[in-house]
Amino acid sequence: MSAQLEIKDFSVTRGNFSLQPVSLSVEEGEIFAILGRTGSGKTVLLEAASGMFPGDTGEILLNGTNICRIAPRERQTGFVYQDHGLFPHMDFFHNIAYGLKMHKVPRNEQIRRVHEIMDAFSIRHISHQYPGTLSGGERQRAALARALILRPVLLLLDEPFSALDPATRRRIHEQLLSVHRQYKCTILFVTHDFQEAVTLSDRIAILLDGRLETVVESGQLLTNHYNEKVEEFLGRTIDHE
Repeated sequence: MSAQLEIKDFSVTRGNFSLQPVSLSVEEGEIFAILGRTGSGKTVLLEAASGMFPGDTGEILLNGTNICRIAPRERQTGFVYQDHGLFPHMDFFHNIAYGLKMHKVPRNEQIRRVHEIMDAFSIRHISHQYPGTLSGGERQRAALARALILRPVLLLLDEPFSALDPATRRRIHEQLLSVHRQYKCTILFVTHDFQEAVTLSDRIAILLDGRLETVVESGQLLTNHYNEKVEEFLGRTIDHE
C-alpha cells in the first residue's frame, strides 16, 4: 500500500485553540481513527484534512497534491458530521442524489447509484421520507450514503455515531465495514470511544490537548505502554516507585 493522505508538520490556530505540528500518513484503503477527548483538536484536524483551510505551517497531501489548493468539488473527499447535515426539505432519495445532480450525472445513472447505495445501508424502503420523520440511525445511514454516492477516495467522519444507541451503532458499524469493502475508499474518522476506534480502524492516533501523542495498531491500543498523559486518558495509572 502507499500513503494516500499525508499530513506533514501541520499546525493551525483556530480562535483560542492551537493544533501543534502533526505528521502522520493514512494508507490507501485504510480505516484510520483519531481518538481523543472533546476539545482535543480532532475536528480541527479532520476539517483540515478535507481542505477546508490551510495551516500555519506544513501541508496536507491527498495523492501527493496539497488539498488546500484543489477546488472543493475536485478534492474527491466526502464528509459526514455528527448532526448529519441532511437537507430537511428533501426526502432521502433527493438528499443522497444531490451530489450526483450537481455533477450533472444523467438521471438514469442517478437512480441506479442511489438505489445501490441505499440497498447497502438498508434504507431503500424509506427513500421518499424526510429526515425529520425518522430515527437518528436512519438519518445517519442516509448521510453516509450521500457522502459515498460520489465515490470519494477519502471519507471523513466526525463522531458520526456518538448520538446513537449501542444496538443501532453496532448495526451501522457493520454496514460501514461492508460498504468499505465494496467501495474500497480510505476512511479517516474521529471518536472519543475506545471500543469504536478498535472495532472499526486499522490504526489509531491519540490526540490530546492539540498534540499528537502516538499512533498505534488498533489491536494494541489497550496493551501498549505510553507516556503518563496517554495512560491517564486510557484510564490507567502509572506506578512511579
